[in-house]
Amino acid sequence: MDGASVIAEALKAQGVEYVFGIVGFPVIEVGMAVQAAGLQYIGMRNEQAAAYAAGAIGYLTGRPGVCLVVSGPGMLNTISGLANATINCWPMLVIGGANDKDQDSMGAFQEYPQVESARLCAKYTARPASVSQIPFFIEKAVRISMYGRPGAAYIDISGELVNQTVPEESIRIMPKVGPPPPMLGDPGLVEEAVRLLTSAKNPLIIIGKGAAYANAEGSVRELVTKYGFPFIPSPMGKGVVEDDHPQCVIAARSRALLQADVILLLGARLNWILHFGLPPRFNPTARFIQIDICPEELGNNIGTNRLLGVAGDILSVTNQMLEAFQSLNPNWTYPRNTPFWQSLKSKVSANQKASQELSVDESVPMSFYYALGQVQKMIPRDSIIVSEGSSTMDIGRTVLLNHSPRHRLDAGTFGTMGVGLGFSIAAALLARDRWPGKRVVCVEGDSAFGFSGMEVETICRYNLPILMVIANNNGIGMGIEAETWNDVEVKDRSVEIPVTGLMPDTRYEKIIEAFGGKGYFATTPTELEGALRESLTTYADKPVIINVAVNPQSTRKSQDFNWLTRTESKL
Repeated sequence: MDGASVIAEALKAQGVEYVFGIVGFPVIEVGMAVQAAGLQYIGMRNEQAAAYAAGAIGYLTGRPGVCLVVSGPGMLNTISGLANATINCWPMLVIGGANDKDQDSMGAFQEYPQVESARLCAKYTARPASVSQIPFFIEKAVRISMYGRPGAAYIDISGELVNQTVPEESIRIMPKVGPPPPMLGDPGLVEEAVRLLTSAKNPLIIIGKGAAYANAEGSVRELVTKYGFPFIPSPMGKGVVEDDHPQCVIAARSRALLQADVILLLGARLNWILHFGLPPRFNPTARFIQIDICPEELGNNIGTNRLLGVAGDILSVTNQMLEAFQSLNPNWTYPRNTPFWQSLKSKVSANQKASQELSVDESVPMSFYYALGQVQKMIPRDSIIVSEGSSTMDIGRTVLLNHSPRHRLDAGTFGTMGVGLGFSIAAALLARDRWPGKRVVCVEGDSAFGFSGMEVETICRYNLPILMVIANNNGIGMGIEAETWNDVEVKDRSVEIPVTGLMPDTRYEKIIEAFGGKGYFATTPTELEGALRESLTTYADKPVIINVAVNPQSTRKSQDFNWLTRTESKL
């Protein structure tokens, strides 16, 4: 067997189904071997997008997707994807070609310290010294990427190993890594958590994407519904319990965080997304119950004096909590007439009314609320929603609802822009192969689309019926008016056009038309409604871009707090 075939067989043995990448020297034979082994190879247009797609496969399936790239610049283009997967806690594997070992330090073609470069943003890195070692390192990389807190792994393959042949009997293909073993929480701490929740005046559950990744939706839904807790989801925790569930108080998020006295964190971290668990966004005396697969995460940012930390996987510990409720206080439910509930209901009603008023305003150019509201009204209820962009994503989190787990993909913990098309490609492949009929809807800001817009060709090449809606406000965050653009001489644009400005009224839909997909440019509510209707019926089996002209001055409604919590300087 040659090294390329060994790599392909080792990946197949680990249950890998999808390999994304861009091939060339020295890995083109690996790509060919992958296809010969029956794995799906998806050729992308940029290694960064390929890495994002592989990470999304890891999140959606629990097993790593693979990204295959060439040496030097090719491998370095995957760094953002490696970091994104590791910080989001998603399993993925990058395999990078490298120069021949006997040319190390000689200035070889695309020579670079790739293993060292990956080490900062991956859980595991390795460089096999021989063909026979490849299956061992691939198995270990897959196992480490999945077990404990998931993350990315990187394997460096020197060029001479790809075509080197060895006797087949010398190769030991490692057995498939099984699912991560269950990790139960300390029973005493679980019981203490239940007692703390039942004694709280203002309890709140925060559902993070860790609960979605753990496939814990059944037990989490039972915990929320049976015992009457108000809850808010993190952006990618949306859908673990339905967004339109009567106990979901995401529309009163700020008030819920501020007034809660006991907060149960299910796979959510007290990072910037949750304002570090600190005042002024949180009650300074609030107690936290934190369930996390990673013991080192327990107490992060708040210390341990207000924390009850339970190390374990979300599914196992949530089931333990249900058993503890049943044995300690089986008939208890949090009353729906408490001052806390009444306060939350009042705020939810007010905020929903304000958003509804914005979403029915048919002014031209359209607002984000109106455009996204039309998308929400017309797409299927169980659509997989991919969203990125500044206002597009922020407003979309409140307007675009999820009703199933692992049906929301966005910028995530790392706040990464440019992930949208890679994520959509991964989701569409899974929909095609596992969930026939499920729609993938990718809602992009115009700036976010620009990061990986050429992946539209990839989408059309594989005929992935992704509905892409571009909220085009001519800028990054705040856009630029066409009149302002036209009034500035070309030579002066670099100093007079706002730094957030992009070219007005860019016809992004023409890109997909060039590759055989269907494009629409919607400037009025009637045009948008018609484009959505046709894309979901007549062109349901084709890739579609709806380029929606959005008012450059359209922003989020007024917020109680700034979106990003700043810590005060101690100097």
